[in-house]
Amino acid sequence: MKMNNKLKSITAGLATLLVLGSCEKKVLDLQPYNSFSDVSAFSDPNKVNLAVNGVYDGGQTGFYAGGQRGYPFGAAGIQQGDMRGEDMRNTALFFQVTHEAAYNPVTANNDFMFQTLYAMINRSNLVIDGVRDAVTKNIISADAGNIFLGECRFLRAMAHHELVLNWSRPFLDGNGSQMGIIYRETGINSEEKANVARELKRADFPVSLVYTKILADLDFAETNLPATNITVPGTSIALPRTYRATRAAAIALKMRVRMHMGDWAAVVTEGNKLVSAAAPFTSPIGGWALTAAPDGPFASNTSSESIFSIRNDAVDNPGPNGALANMLGNPALGARGLVEISPVMWSNPQWLCSDLRRGATLVNASPTGNARFTNKYRDITNRSDAAPVFRYAEVLLMLAEAEARRATGVSTRALALLNAVRNRSVTNPAEQFTSASFGERDPLISAILFERRIEFLAEGKRWGDLHRLARDPNFAPIAGGGIPSKVQTGAGQVAWFNCAGATFPRTVVAVPYSDHRFLWPVSLLEIQQNPNFNQNPGY
Repeated sequence: MKMNNKLKSITAGLATLLVLGSCEKKVLDLQPYNSFSDVSAFSDPNKVNLAVNGVYDGGQTGFYAGGQRGYPFGAAGIQQGDMRGEDMRNTALFFQVTHEAAYNPVTANNDFMFQTLYAMINRSNLVIDGVRDAVTKNIISADAGNIFLGECRFLRAMAHHELVLNWSRPFLDGNGSQMGIIYRETGINSEEKANVARELKRADFPVSLVYTKILADLDFAETNLPATNITVPGTSIALPRTYRATRAAAIALKMRVRMHMGDWAAVVTEGNKLVSAAAPFTSPIGGWALTAAPDGPFASNTSSESIFSIRNDAVDNPGPNGALANMLGNPALGARGLVEISPVMWSNPQWLCSDLRRGATLVNASPTGNARFTNKYRDITNRSDAAPVFRYAEVLLMLAEAEARRATGVSTRALALLNAVRNRSVTNPAEQFTSASFGERDPLISAILFERRIEFLAEGKRWGDLHRLARDPNFAPIAGGGIPSKVQTGAGQVAWFNCAGATFPRTVVAVPYSDHRFLWPVSLLEIQQNPNFNQNPGY
């Protein structure tokens, strides 16, 4: 079913790619969802499942200037999250705009991130409508329908959260009173629906309301998603965990959202659902657990630690410009090496030289010694490395931080959770933390925050922490909040890389919290077609 040109313009202007009208083939779909009419797409259980699978595919590779580049949650999404921070370094033009905060309403990186996030949301909403109709017509059972609806609402919540992190001020700035983003809960597949969608005003969606809606979607997802891989009731369809959302994924996202709200008691409540009371801290839901070695989740994309990841494989990947191994890997191994580990992180002596995460299984040095590349993503040939969204290590560290912040002194449980993650990489007992390492609460919290920087290096999570900590009175990354200074784009020097500490220039100046560049500009295409989606100040 083809759209007319006028409707294409409307849906593009609302940043919602009309799935049923798109002519772009999504290779993850064995028979692409967009090849069906809106009726036949949900005419049997397998096609319903295919439609849901298409929402995941929209998270892997949206669209980019006529091609694909891993937006919004594939390779490009991870690199964007890192390039907004200081711990990974840009080496070429691809992400220089993001790395140096030189974006504007038409720069491709932020523009396509905005558009593909709303496209994924629209796809979620259209599939929600189709699943409900399939249940009404007894094509699938109510139980099967609720699982599919849970998946779509999880993905919808995840996309809206990514939008509010990049285009809105943190929840802690005014307890959510700042302007949020429009939360879309209705699919757009007609000119009439596009006009209705245009009536929604961004000013009516403060950050607090956006978070309320995100949590409502996630509560539904938690209730209806399976604990592990299952066969969908009444069908022969198997849902593999890691690549399809489970109950643990919904709970983990709730934990992340509550962290951004500073609701530490709620983080603990959610975390206790996923973490046993004592070491080794395995999960009573789904059997999730840390792998024995720190590279375990990357040696196997479906490890016991890999709660939810965006799938890539030899058949379905966005090409070398959107594959993690190609973009972040060592050029000496055939990768492009456009993003590398910054000396800001590599030469921080707080990251112990003996830490196994500095070793060859997770890091590759350039032959000349003037760069360090992550080895988390390894399949340069087939580009099959999954994009990690939630690992069990993050669940443990979120719970550790929440427990530490709730305590008046050094929380025994927070320390144990931190050590569960850290000690698989810091194996010398003399270098491991004890309660005597801290003495009081805040140094323990600082240690947990730094552990996040080490553990999730090159996984795109740095921006989320910079955003939520910007208004933290004790742990803002720079005085007054904002984005720390960075090492300039381009070639490095051998002397910059020394685990015991090094001197190097930070010529990309910090972006204060008060600077308008702390937030991305809304896509010009959106503003032109939808004046109710107010532009962020300063653009």
